[in-house]
Formats: sequence, C-alpha cells, structure tokens
Amino acid sequence: MSQPIKIKNALISVYYKDGLEPLVKLLAAQGVQLFSTGGTEQFIRDLNLPVTAVEDLTGYPSILGGRVKTLHPKVFGGILNRRALAGDQEQIAEYEIPEIDLVIVDLYPFEETVKAGGTAEEIIEKIDIGGISLIRAAAKNFNDVVIIASKNDYPTLQAQLETQNGETTLAQRKAYAKIAFHTSSHYDTAIFNYFNTEEPLDVFKQSVNTAKTLRYGENPHQGGVFYGDLDAMFTKLNGKELSYNNLVDVDAAVALIDEFEEPTFAILKHTNACGIASRPTVKQAWLDALACDPVSAFGGVLITNVEVDLETAQEINNLFFEVLIAPSYQPEAIELFSKKKNRVILQRNEVELSKKQFKTLLNGVIEQDKDLIIEGPEQMTTVTDKAPTEQELKDLYFANKIVKHTKSNTIVLVKDDVLISSGVGQTSRVDALKQAIEKAASFGFSVKGSSMASDAFFPFPDCVEIAAEAGITAVLQPGGSIKDADSVAKANEMGIAMVTTGVRHFKH
Repeated sequence: MSQPIKIKNALISVYYKDGLEPLVKLLAAQGVQLFSTGGTEQFIRDLNLPVTAVEDLTGYPSILGGRVKTLHPKVFGGILNRRALAGDQEQIAEYEIPEIDLVIVDLYPFEETVKAGGTAEEIIEKIDIGGISLIRAAAKNFNDVVIIASKNDYPTLQAQLETQNGETTLAQRKAYAKIAFHTSSHYDTAIFNYFNTEEPLDVFKQSVNTAKTLRYGENPHQGGVFYGDLDAMFTKLNGKELSYNNLVDVDAAVALIDEFEEPTFAILKHTNACGIASRPTVKQAWLDALACDPVSAFGGVLITNVEVDLETAQEINNLFFEVLIAPSYQPEAIELFSKKKNRVILQRNEVELSKKQFKTLLNGVIEQDKDLIIEGPEQMTTVTDKAPTEQELKDLYFANKIVKHTKSNTIVLVKDDVLISSGVGQTSRVDALKQAIEKAASFGFSVKGSSMASDAFFPFPDCVEIAAEAGITAVLQPGGSIKDADSVAKANEMGIAMVTTGVRHFKH
C-alpha cells in the first residue's frame, strides 16, 4: 500500500540555503504553509513568500543564544503525531498543534569546524541539538512525514511533488528516513570520535559518507566497494576506474613514497617495491628504479614525489603500467600518456591521511596505529667492531625505509640509494636473503659492497654468514633476540658492520 499523503504544512530550518529556492517556491505554489526559524525564515521572506515564524507557533522566542528554537511540543507534536491514531488526533486538536507533513533541516557544520581548526568553544557550539532532534522525530514518523536531511535530495523531492500533485508515497518517505538516520548516525559518530581522544573508550566507530562501487573485489567473483573520497585524494587525468587491487597498490605506493624527501621514483607490484631509486633528476630516478626489476615492473603501479616532465614521460611510456602517480605533470607529459586511454594517470593532492588503520578479522575488526616512525643514522647503534661508512649508513637508512613497506619476512639490499634486490613474503629469513641474492644476480647486479636491512632480528647467525659470503658489507636489524650476540660475533668474524635500531617493522 502506497499510503499517499499530501503535504499541507512544512517546517524548514537549514544552515545552508543553496539549492533551496526552487523547492520552497514549489511548496508555496502548492499551498503548503511554511514554518521557519532565523535565517531560513528571512530567506523565505526575501523570496516574497508567506512564512510563519516558529516563535509565533510556539509562543516562545529563540532563547539561549539560539540554542533553543524548535524544542517545543507544538513543533514535535506536529511531527510525531500519528495520523491514524484517534488519541493523537484528539490531543493535537486540543492543543491546536498543526500537523507537520514535511521537515527540511540540516545540521551545524561540526566536522567542517573541526577540520578548519576551530576553537573548542566554536566546535562545541556546532553540536546541533534541535536539528538532530527534528531529523530523528520526522524519520521515526515516516509513515506520515517526509524528512529531507540533505540538500542533495531537494531536486528529487521537487520532482516527486511536481509529478504527484504534492503527494509522497510511503516507499518514498521510508527512503528519505533511511537517508536521515544515516545523516544523524554519521554526525553523532563524528562528535563521538572528537571526544574519544583522551582516555578513549574501547569501541570502534567509523562512518564514511562517500562510496564508490568497484568493478569487483580482489577477484572477479568478489564484490567490492571503496568508502572514501578519492576525488579529494587524487585528480584523475586519464584512464579507467581504479580497481580493488589498484587501490591496494596505490595505498602502498603512497605510504612508501612519503618516506622520501629527495627526488625518488618507486615501482610497486602487489604492494611490494620491485624498484626504487633516489636521484638528482626524476628521469634518472625512473631509469635506475626500472633497472632493478624490469620484469616485475610490467603492469605495475608507479609513483614519484616530483613533477614528471616530458623527457621522463617518454621513457616511462615504453613500459606497460597500470597506474602512475605524481604531484604534477608537464602538460606535454599528460598529452603523451593520454594516447593510451586505459592507463590511469593520477595527480596527487594534499590530503591529511588517517593515523589509524583497520581491517575486518575473524568475527570483528582489528585496529592499530599506523607505523609512522623510521630510524635514520642517528637511531642506528653500531654493535660490531667495524662501523659502517657514511655511504653505508645512508644506504642502510634507504633500505630501512623500504623494509618497513615490504611484506614480511623480508630482506632488502641497497647500493648507492638504489634498491638492488629484495626477498619478500618468505616463511624464513634465510629464504628471503637467498631470494634477494639470486634475484640480484638474475638482473646482472653485484651485491658486493651493498647494504642489507632486515625487518626483524636474526635468531641465528646464518643470515649474517650468507650475507658476508655474498659480499654484503653492512647490515641493519632491529635487534632484540636472545641470540643477538651470536649474530654480532659472526659479523665480527666475517668483517662486516652491523647496526641495530631497536624498532621492528613487520608488515603482514
């Protein structure tokens, strides 16, 4: 049953007035009596339309600096009364309460005020009381009342009222109620998370207002949705929509490149760096990063922290890749890349990223702080007789950044600010090291004189021995094993330098 209801009385009280005028004019033309408050009331009067102040309805003025305007039985009685219940109808007649069939209301900009760095007092004053109460009341009584809690719904309601002679159906009202409860729950979540910073309660609350349905998830038989505002994060200059796997790789690429200040280019495959180099120019950084593993680079995600010029773009254009990310591009570079319609070219925008990360796990959600620290030469403690050289310290720092963003167990080999090779995602650290050495050789790289970083300590001295025999001259590890002394002794015996950082960077 559709239960059509014709709108006779409407309460309109909004913070943002944009887009409201056509709808208000339609309501007035259809003979709807308008009730309003404050700035919205004046907005309607300026349109030369009849409007009744809520103060005239309730007999009370707006008080406490505007904190109390609509909180009154004549307002909420008009919204919450049940048209089919005789007792409700008798009471609203007794107290001369008009039936309010439509509520158009939005909320004070709480999130915007927090993001803008408002003072504590400004933020508290943006916690809406009347608006949230009106939204919940009207949504609860969707059987009889239309609730519009978002300006995005103005055109939809206007079209319905035009084609349905001022009436709405039950299905339409229920759909608006769903949107309204989302609006109120999102708002309350933002307020709670603002308060839940000092001595936080152990609860998990997140709400994201924007979503994008993906072609599929990790595999074609899996559905996928991205919740977030990609348009704020990136300006897409070319290419198809990002897939689930693209997004996972892009996330890993952004996290990795943010470790570097000097001009750097990185190539990632399945979230692991298969090539990365820091060089004075972006072109040289690209060429050296590609040389590390040109096979894995095919179909990869590319990222740099400096502008891509035409000369560099011409080199990159020789490779098939999925996604390229940079802070800016020369116009000629964009023109070149755009000749292939499917590859994605993203310009990264300045967006503050969350310092938390979470994912579903078993029958719940697991959350943690992001790994936002990285140990440089100042945090490296030499534990061997031989100390690393200045260049080895620099390479160990470079390798440590990569290790942090590579799947465990991992070993990373670096020489002169370039990734030589890595062993990733292995079930033993020895296997990771052997993989890295063999892979370097397969691409014509000598590991002699390279520096090695491990994402965890060495429980046995075997990795140190293998590294030294291969010609690796400096090793970084977090330390902390009860057998650290065995690895240090082996390093001394083999004549290589070792440093510890005291910080582990597992990535599962």
